[in-house]
Amino acid sequence: MKCTQYFLFIKKRPDRAIIKEEWILETINNPLKMEIQSDGRIRKWSYVEEAGKYLRVILLEDGETIHNAFFDRSFKEE
Repeated sequence: MKCTQYFLFIKKRPDRAIIKEEWILETINNPLKMEIQSDGRIRKWSYVEEAGKYLRVILLEDGETIHNAFFDRSFKEE
């Protein structure tokens, strides 16, 4: 799993430390929704049944390097 230094730092926060690597990989491989940001980064969402929340994963332009992952309270499934 490739990731940025920012992600390595931010995943130590208590609210991020609970996010399992398997949830991140599942979101990357099987997203409910995907968007490309204006800066080229890729947003992917999935619903994590175990947590009862939507997870957003931000990838760099290469589509494989993880920059951020967090539970997205504002996500609405279309």
